[in-house]
Amino acid sequence: MMTLFDDEQILKAYTKDIEENKERETAKRMIKKGKMTLDEIADCVPSLSLDELKKMEAELLQLA
Repeated sequence: MMTLFDDEQILKAYTKDIEENKERETAKRMIKKGKMTLDEIADCVPSLSLDELKKMEAELLQLA
């Protein structure tokens, strides 16, 4: 029974990780396009805070 519980928790954590990664990649694409403000992107991707988006934007600008 304990193994089943552990497997369930691992699967949930893995699924959450994948979703968060997809949302981060979506936000990066939106920032790169430059057609929306960070506030607008935060509304579209509510799992990311405005501070996180600002950090992402700074990282992307350094890479450009």
